[in-house]
Amino acid sequence: MVQKGKKILIADDEPDILEIIGYNLMREGYEIITAKDGNEALEKSIMSSPDLIVLDVMMPGKTGMEVCRNLRALPAFRDTLIIFLTALSDEVSHIKGLEFGADDYISKPVSPRILVSKVNALFRRVQKPENEKVLQAGNVTIDAEKFVVLVDDKEVTLAKKEFELLHLLANEPGKVFLRNEILNRIWGTEVIVGDRTIDVHIRKIRQKMGVDCIFTVKGVGYKFTL
Repeated sequence: MVQKGKKILIADDEPDILEIIGYNLMREGYEIITAKDGNEALEKSIMSSPDLIVLDVMMPGKTGMEVCRNLRALPAFRDTLIIFLTALSDEVSHIKGLEFGADDYISKPVSPRILVSKVNALFRRVQKPENEKVLQAGNVTIDAEKFVVLVDDKEVTLAKKEFELLHLLANEPGKVFLRNEILNRIWGTEVIVGDRTIDVHIRKIRQKMGVDCIFTVKGVGYKFTL
């Protein structure tokens, strides 16, 4: 069951959309904050630290993508859930939105039922029991508290960034992580590293583990699956 009482910020320059989305999410038990443009969305996000942010892509002041990029540059918002609302239906726009750091997108006109369903699904995806420190997938065990990786009960020694990268992917098995997302979440936006850095770390993880658990999605990124 999705934990209610979480805080959601909705940013859109159309009052009707703010009202409809806000009403339906409040019925689900969420606390709602609204913003009518990109500048207000950025300011209120920083002030209120919402658990999830819904951003209209085309807004006055700052676009949704600009707001997303600015927030992702702040350590406190690297893991905040972000959904884009967009009237742009082409695939390139959706991919661009994900590369900017969004977790999902919803096409306009907005279906309140779809939006509520996606919001609930995102919270379920990231919801973990506080005492769950160990990830288990097939013959692979990843203990975040002890910083230990086991394959067939044999310990595999990984460097810090290798462990963090493996844990990131394994924590959401099946999800394709974009290269930009991996760089931002493992190395941060203040450290300049290239795509080659990810490839090298992935290769070392594969070699050390001897298990085909990290797969390359050509031209997009990586995913963990067993």
